Amino acid sequence: MSRHELRKHLRQSRRMLSPREQEQAAADLALNLLKNPDLHRAKHVAIYLPNDGEIDPHPYMALARRRGVHFYLPVLHPIHPGKLVFSPYFNGVELTANRFGIPEPAFSKGLRRPAWALDAVMFPLVGFDDNGGRLGMGGGFYDRTFAFGRLRPRLAPKMIGLAHDFQRVEELPVEPWDVPLHSVVTDKHIYRVK
Repeated sequence: MSRHELRKHLRQSRRMLSPREQEQAAADLALNLLKNPDLHRAKHVAIYLPNDGEIDPHPYMALARRRGVHFYLPVLHPIHPGKLVFSPYFNGVELTANRFGIPEPAFSKGLRRPAWALDAVMFPLVGFDDNGGRLGMGGGFYDRTFAFGRLRPRLAPKMIGLAHDFQRVEELPVEPWDVPLHSVVTDKHIYRVK
């Protein structure tokens, strides 16, 4: 199966989940995220708003905020196409649809957090394997934004992919530009990348 066909199949599978199944998966994901050592010391965490059947990180956010964790949403960079900046995400923040129709905080230069100043980044996966291979939507936004981590790994935040467990596949090719994952967390397991 080609990457395109696999992406289409996995996206369709996650969209077929009922609201109840999505809700249960999100609750189970939250418990696994609380156990993930990559997040134990994280205070500034990038997150996403679920779209297209993606697993929902909101139940985790509600628990982590009690521990003083601050959350940030990706915003398409207004000057550097293909890159992301991160804006604070809290109750009542104004959201506007970006060019892909995905809600994001209205861009505010003064409030954004640079990618290198994040402790962890949680992003949705379309597919993943046990070796850190991952399949996203194909835009490369996270790879371009966090490319600095390949040259300066100590500055890089922990990269954590989130998915439903059924999105795990046998093997995906890893491209030279792929930013490596530290872990993948699903509703069933925490997969530490080798």
